[in-house]
Amino acid sequence: MSESSRVLVIGREPEATEDLEHVLAHQGYSVRAARECEAILPSLDEWRPHLVFTGGQMSSAAAVALCRRIRSVSTVPLIVVSDAVPEAAKVEALDSGADDIVTRTCGAAELMARARAVLRRASPDGHEPPLVVGDFLIDFATRRVNVTGREVRLTPKEFDLLVYLARNPSRVMEHRRLLSAVWGEQAEDHPEYLRVFIGQLRKKIEPDSARPRYLVTEAWVGYRLNPTG
Repeated sequence: MSESSRVLVIGREPEATEDLEHVLAHQGYSVRAARECEAILPSLDEWRPHLVFTGGQMSSAAAVALCRRIRSVSTVPLIVVSDAVPEAAKVEALDSGADDIVTRTCGAAELMARARAVLRRASPDGHEPPLVVGDFLIDFATRRVNVTGREVRLTPKEFDLLVYLARNPSRVMEHRRLLSAVWGEQAEDHPEYLRVFIGQLRKKIEPDSARPRYLVTEAWVGYRLNPTG
């Protein structure tokens, strides 16, 4: 399988970045942390991350200095995570090479959406790099899915449904939330959509669709993707 996107998280205080590292890892990214400034440039050169997050408890001035240091040697996409800062400080960070700035109070869903947007902009074909979660490889450029190395052909809606579940691995996704995310708010009162498409997905990705191990039903609540079966 292809490797997952590599993300380097920079922050001197572990408690300020551990939540971010956990969220990224849970979303299928390969994560490495750099606690000391001296470790940043070797990580960029040796590990070659696809995306860098800087910040945590870093001051605005330190974040700007770090952006300039990274930009002196690399064009890697760069997102600054910071406390609420004045507009002038945000402008300085962007002018120093940051691709985006988010606050520490930003929710995980928005944070990951911003990461995907930055990765898409950095990709030559405008697509997010493949997502690897457990036994699943999801290629957004070709809209193809491999399960333990076996390609499965999905319809557009089957693909969208699997992607949403794969972005939230091992978490229970409620019926209405899935319906709204994949079909729109107008579909929230049509649970039959889910039953049909979950059934179709199981026939394609499960070794035995009668005994599903990847797409698990949570009675009366929703569905959960167990990425390793």
